Amino acid sequence: MKPSRTSGPSPWLRLLPGISSERRGFVLAWWGFTVTFGGMRLLTWLIHIEVAGLGDVQTGGVHIHHYVWGILLLAVVGAAGLVARSARARAWMGLAYGVGLALVVDEAALLLSLEDVYWDTTGGISIALAIAVIAVAGSVLAATREDSDADESDGG
Repeated sequence: MKPSRTSGPSPWLRLLPGISSERRGFVLAWWGFTVTFGGMRLLTWLIHIEVAGLGDVQTGGVHIHHYVWGILLLAVVGAAGLVARSARARAWMGLAYGVGLALVVDEAALLLSLEDVYWDTTGGISIALAIAVIAVAGSVLAATREDSDADESDGG
């Protein structure tokens, strides 16, 4: 027998009170992008300084850069966006979109130069681009802040 799912309020509603279900995905995308970008920079720095137990993801001796995982995640979010979805699904998709985009933007310099320039001066392009995305998206979210109460009956 399948366990019944509670129909209580969305965890996103508790985490983001006062944010409408339509806007929640955008806010979570921004958070996901910001946290993932910072986290990936920290993780890659720890790998770079050879902290024990950490290393690159490889298959057959080939380094799999994290932009690959970002592209895959963006493809999944894009496909999911083609079907009808609940407010809860939109929130999860927003978060996944931000994470996927951060994984790609963090290696934008590599994608532009087609060389692994992550720790070179040219790698600063990725940092500048990510900071610009964080700043612009955060500013747009702040400037377009809703004054009305969130739709707390979305259940999603």
